[in-house]
Order: sequence, then C-alpha cells, then structure tokens
Amino acid sequence: MELRTTGYDHPDAQLLTAEVQQEYIRRYGEVDETVMHPEHFVPPQGTFVVAYLDGAPVACGGWRAKESGGPGLQDGDAELKRMFVLSAARGKGLARAVLRHLEGSAAEAGRARVILETGTEQPEAVALYTSEGYQPITKFGIYRESPLSICLGKELGPA
Repeated sequence: MELRTTGYDHPDAQLLTAEVQQEYIRRYGEVDETVMHPEHFVPPQGTFVVAYLDGAPVACGGWRAKESGGPGLQDGDAELKRMFVLSAARGKGLARAVLRHLEGSAAEAGRARVILETGTEQPEAVALYTSEGYQPITKFGIYRESPLSICLGKELGPA
C-alpha cells in the first residue's frame, strides 16, 4: 500500500468520496449532507489522504480541525471525515492503516482529540474505531439528533 496526501479536491479523492456517498445511499437511503470544502483539509488545519494498491486508489480519509462552539466539540479536536475502503480492497488492513496515519498527522498538527460521526448501519466502522480505543462522546454535527448516529472520540498523546 502507498499512502499519498492528495487533498480533498484531488481526482482520486473525489472518485472515492463519490463511492462513499453511494455506500451511504445503500445503507441509509441518502447521501451525507455534511458540508465539506477542500480548504477544510489543507495543512495545518487538516489533511486528506488516498491509499493506493498497485497504483489504483482504493481507500481514503481525512481530518479537519474543529474547535468548541457546538455540542460535543472541544478546542483541539480533529474530525475524521470520509474514511472509506472500496469493497474489493476490504479485509487488508487499509482502513486501520489510514486511521493510524491520520491520528499521527492530527497529533503532529497539535490536535488533542480525534472525533467522528458514524452510524448504526456501519458496524464494520464501529468495530474498527472501538478496537482502536474510540469511546462514545456527546453527539455533534447535523445528525446529532438522529437515532442512527454514533459519535466517538479518542484522546491523542503527544506526537
């Protein structure tokens, strides 16, 4: 696997994020309407990476800086977004590798905690995050009132 920092607006990132939206439609019946902008993922306030196998983009994920000001948010948060692995590439540890890379990047940028919102229809994601030490946190974001929403967080140590 090769991991490249691409930015959110890179064609390979856009291809994979379009695929994750199709996954949301299959699982929830609609796309994720969270507002996303490429500038959210520009260092040092965020990053977006694409994982490649044999030169083909197969997984992605990013984080963007968040601060207190809404329910569940704290100064120094890094919000994970668009963690995804193509179905043909699953089971190879790619999501875990992307996650650990993003956590390291967030810690290096001085972020104190990684937070994320996932859902009840993504048991694989919930299993990954809990196996990596993520714990339930106060719900945040546009889906915080949804019974299908699950919000998790993990404190980061020094980089």
